[in-house]
Amino acid sequence: MEPNNPHHCCATCVHFRVEREQGKVGYRCSRLTYETRPDYRFSCWTPTERVKRLMESRKNKDC
Repeated sequence: MEPNNPHHCCATCVHFRVEREQGKVGYRCSRLTYETRPDYRFSCWTPTERVKRLMESRKNKDC
């Protein structure tokens, strides 16, 4: 991934999970088992299919 990829963040990763417990919302990476935030970035990022399509369509517009 290019370093300035605007799509690269935990919220767009296939491993991102939202957990609700006792009235609180938390975020977790199911792969790393870390607590995370939607805007955090890890190098193991795997974009969802929807994000892959969006990135491809924007890449084709730039050509």
